[in-house]
Amino acid sequence: MHDRSHQTVGRSIAHESAPLHVSGTALYTDDIPETHGTLHAAFGLSERAHARISLMNLDAVRKAPGVVAVITLADVPGQKYLGPFLNDEPVFADGVTEYLGQPLFAVAAISRDLARRAVKLASVDYDDLDRTLTVQEAAAREHYVLPPVRIRRGDIHAVLAQAPQRHQGEVRCGGQEQFYLEGQIAYAVPGENHEMHVHCSTQHPSEMQFMVAHVLQQPAHTVNVECRRMGGGFGGKESQSWPCATVAALLARRTGKPVKLRLDRDDDFLMTGKRHDFRSLYDVAYTDDGQILGIVFEHQLRCGYSADLSGPVADRQIFHTDNTYYLDTFDILSLRLKTNTQSNTAFRGFGGPQGILAIEYVIDDIAIRLGKDPLDVRKLNFYGRAERNVTPYAMTVEDNVIHELVDQLEASSDYRLRRAGIEQFNRGSRIVKKGLALVPVKFGISFTATHLNQAGALLHIYTDGSVLINHGGTEMGQGLNTKVAQVVAEELGLDIARVRVSAADTSKVSNTSATAASSGTDLNGKAAQDAAQKVKNALVAYAADHYGVAPSEVNFRSDRVFCGDKAMLDFAEFVQQAYNARVPLWSSGFYRTPKIHYDFKTLTGRPFYYFVYCAACSEVMIDTLTGESRLLRADILYDAGRSLNPAVDRGQIEGGFIQGAGWLTTEELWWDDAGRLMTHAPSTYKIPSISDCPPILNVQFFDNGNAEDNLHRSKAVGEPPLPAAISVLLAIRDAIRATAGPGVIPTLNAPATPERILEALASVSGSSAADARSAEESATQAGASVHETGEVVAGPVSSYE
Repeated sequence: MHDRSHQTVGRSIAHESAPLHVSGTALYTDDIPETHGTLHAAFGLSERAHARISLMNLDAVRKAPGVVAVITLADVPGQKYLGPFLNDEPVFADGVTEYLGQPLFAVAAISRDLARRAVKLASVDYDDLDRTLTVQEAAAREHYVLPPVRIRRGDIHAVLAQAPQRHQGEVRCGGQEQFYLEGQIAYAVPGENHEMHVHCSTQHPSEMQFMVAHVLQQPAHTVNVECRRMGGGFGGKESQSWPCATVAALLARRTGKPVKLRLDRDDDFLMTGKRHDFRSLYDVAYTDDGQILGIVFEHQLRCGYSADLSGPVADRQIFHTDNTYYLDTFDILSLRLKTNTQSNTAFRGFGGPQGILAIEYVIDDIAIRLGKDPLDVRKLNFYGRAERNVTPYAMTVEDNVIHELVDQLEASSDYRLRRAGIEQFNRGSRIVKKGLALVPVKFGISFTATHLNQAGALLHIYTDGSVLINHGGTEMGQGLNTKVAQVVAEELGLDIARVRVSAADTSKVSNTSATAASSGTDLNGKAAQDAAQKVKNALVAYAADHYGVAPSEVNFRSDRVFCGDKAMLDFAEFVQQAYNARVPLWSSGFYRTPKIHYDFKTLTGRPFYYFVYCAACSEVMIDTLTGESRLLRADILYDAGRSLNPAVDRGQIEGGFIQGAGWLTTEELWWDDAGRLMTHAPSTYKIPSISDCPPILNVQFFDNGNAEDNLHRSKAVGEPPLPAAISVLLAIRDAIRATAGPGVIPTLNAPATPERILEALASVSGSSAADARSAEESATQAGASVHETGEVVAGPVSSYE
């Protein structure tokens, strides 16, 4: 709820770039006016998933019309291998191709069209090598990009052996393409003394700065990376902007001319990583009423050919495997599997949705087996307050509101009444079935690598009373700059029109963290607030001395400065006066998140500053003849704390939820047997459109201030809404269950495309509960075990985000 004592914070203020977006005047990297002589670059890509390059003849490429330069790995003067976590990715393939679509070389030509034509003229001979493409193949062969990680508590074997109820199963879920509207792009402009200015569509300008410096073999202070805005990122531009940034800079250094490198959609799909697809095997013990006594998980994640951010993504899956549920005894094994496919990377939720989906599927299984409403089983397993409140990684949950939040949503969504109505509908409808599911979310906020939880800002007040703020975060449409401007305006008592946020720029704020982990506003907003407070303190001291009043009597509000009963000045008049008195009108700001820590040896600590809670109730309808599904209604209750901007937050909640629904229903990635990604364009890959949004979409804010001293007691909204869409998948499963007999367990893997829904319907058609259970157990025993025996030596949890 809006605090009426605030002038700017808490108000639904329009996105700062909204007029520019709708008028088409917002500048993205490709819109920057090109310097005279600008060249355009393109990549030559591998045609084999795993092969030795026996010959690569580029003579025809070099002689092609308009070509100015061609570079390979041998032409990289500095570091040839890069990566956000491990330096295990070559700038270009190093004698062996690791996935189909890997860059082999790059061309700079006088036009983009000529560059793209030229790369097709390369003659490359390959000697094919054995390739690993799927999670199952990689797990069977024990192909890892990073060592397995295991975390456990209690005697799981004893609990499993003595449990009143126990079963095994698995759930599989595909990946997801980020599908940002603006593809990967960089524009490198060489300057004097080997300086390089790179405009880059990236969530992590500082990382791009250092990677460019590394490949050019020169210090970071000679490289400047700038990003005014992105046309979407979703994690896909956190680490994987580097091929465009580094290669554009390499070609600019080689030619002495500016170079722009923009991927088309097909190349972007082929080259870049996606959300990690996964397979989770489980063995769960529980009571007759559904309370979990102990659980074993084996999470198998397809990481692709290199580490990228797979270690921390897998860690996030572990950290969110509990979701909102207390797990007393557990054994969680995470396998980070190497395959000859694109190196998977960050995607909104960063492993959290994968962990939440795994435990929610188990809860759903338990409820079906026991003949109970899944919501009742969920409530029974919720974290408590004074007890049953310690996570698997030994963090005490101190801000738990999931009980009250779910109770409120249950009532506001008419869950019980609609459940009864749907059951009645299904009894009378032979072809069309409905399903309903209410799923809660607990999402940890912070980078789990403690050192990344810091931010800087630089603030200037000009003598006309206008304010300019620069911070280390990047704007990708999520409203970060709008919120930061609100925070600064609030601190200085100004209308937001007086405050402008400039482009992220490594020459202004250095050593920044990525805009990720739902922490962009938390970190950069606090840093900007700190800068504003420093300048304000100097102005207060001046006013108190000049007008002979106590500092407490100096107030900034409504674009004025009040100095007790001695003076009331317009803000611009006051700062001009302060400038004449030589008071500093600028300051840097800094923030570091308090309380957080993590022990990599014991795999315990407090990786998160606080938790966001939310829940969604989804109702769906399926056609049992075609497998088509439709989301009819979604009710979302979200704990945003004291929202800084309810309009921006509502947009993030709605967008994140629909994006999550796309991940779980329509967005299917598939590779052929040669390792070629066949879903590599809008024609073959379906993201949700406006027609996929439910006719009824209710979003409400839960009235709850942040228990921690965050910005005006607000909470993050970037990632937590997405896993709430798991309710859509489980509602579809509920509708499928309505076609089966009591106790029959539908197997529904994601994405729940029409084909998978038909497969699930066929699997339960005419089955008995005993047959279904027997078939499931046989399949589990025949496949990979749920690590009941044997030991896996766990490496440290490689936390990054």
